[in-house]
Amino acid sequence: MSDASTPAITIYSTAVCPYCVMAKNFLKSKGREWTEVRIDTDPAEREKMVALTRRTSVPQIFVGDVHVGGYDDMMALHREGKLEPLLEGKPA
Repeated sequence: MSDASTPAITIYSTAVCPYCVMAKNFLKSKGREWTEVRIDTDPAEREKMVALTRRTSVPQIFVGDVHVGGYDDMMALHREGKLEPLLEGKPA
């Protein structure tokens, strides 16, 4: 459930990316919504993603202005108990 008090989630992805699917399924299980930016159909968005993250792989996940990283990075934060406060807009 996204509302004004929770940060927006942005996922940079491609059509054929199993980790992108897993990231979206995980966020869906948390009841969260996101904006998906397809870098395979928009070269300018790919350039923007690389400029923001210095990474070329997908997914690249942002919670608000915080670059979480890829799927494995997001799951590591989840295991450490640091993802949920971030999703709720609370400082870790």
